Amino acid sequence: MCNRLLVFIPQINRQVYFLKLHQIFPSCNFCNLILQNKPEMIIRQLLRGVFLPPVEFGSRSAVLRALSGMPHPKSDMTEFREVFSKAKHVAIITGAGVSAESGLPTFRAASGHWRKWKTQDLATAQAFSRNPSRVWEFYHYWRELAIRAEPSAAHRAIAECEARLSKQGRSVVIITQNTDELHRRAGSRHVLEIHGNLFRTRCLNCGDVETNHQSPICTALKGKGDPDPSCSDANIPVEDLPRCNQGGCDGLLRPDVIWFGETLDSHVLTKVEKVLDACDLCLLVGTASVVFPAALFAPQVAARGVPVAEFNIRPRAATSSSTYHFQGPCATTLPNALARHETEEI
Repeated sequence: MCNRLLVFIPQINRQVYFLKLHQIFPSCNFCNLILQNKPEMIIRQLLRGVFLPPVEFGSRSAVLRALSGMPHPKSDMTEFREVFSKAKHVAIITGAGVSAESGLPTFRAASGHWRKWKTQDLATAQAFSRNPSRVWEFYHYWRELAIRAEPSAAHRAIAECEARLSKQGRSVVIITQNTDELHRRAGSRHVLEIHGNLFRTRCLNCGDVETNHQSPICTALKGKGDPDPSCSDANIPVEDLPRCNQGGCDGLLRPDVIWFGETLDSHVLTKVEKVLDACDLCLLVGTASVVFPAALFAPQVAARGVPVAEFNIRPRAATSSSTYHFQGPCATTLPNALARHETEEI
């Protein structure tokens, strides 16, 4: 196997490209992820008009850096504000950092545990099949946290920006990896939830999807879900867990979220692709962009020459494709960035 890779994108077919991806990402099942999550879209994201120079074999960071092809990002807020004032279609990609500023813990935090289990190990179809009571306790805990949380200044700034720009004939669409509905509660109307929604359920029997804001979602979960490691499982009988009430179905309900190992909703991804194709400014807010396929969204936009601005409490990643990077709490940096520009008439 060659230790150098040269790919000229528009001329490569899918089978060859999957092989190349296996060479670049030999241990991460990346091609399987592509096959599961709307391959046509993700291939276009990776390959649209991008030339990959030779990179060291197996170097994921080198590949992503090559994908970006962007210079070191700037932190000039005045310059960004000028770009923002001229943008007609703004895409805002948000992640867990925005919700963290509302007091919600993140799945991938160093302390990402509920009781003695890693949160990522509970958010799987296998975990639900083995112990639906435990998983529903976990999601009851998350639902109650989200219900009590309030949208942050960043959520409100995005919603206000969307409302203001819509009056000017401009558009703002939020593409969020969060499932907590805080964008909607802040007033945002155009929200694409790529990882689902904590406040929707899906029936495992009939497939019915319903919105449900009940607290608790069922009587048996009242007072349950304490994350303390010393707490024992409630071991709620499956017949007392949330059940479907459609036409006497009575099937077991699950949270309508995307669990690890599951495919993303192709209809949502199609809408996301249209937004990314149309935008002339893209913002990354509170996300490290390491979860695929969302990690490919910014490189796709940057490959078209569209400015990408990152707002994150963390330093810029080495593989960032951002034009601008503003480090600090999003609740502090974003309201200033999205405030009414002096050239706006409304």
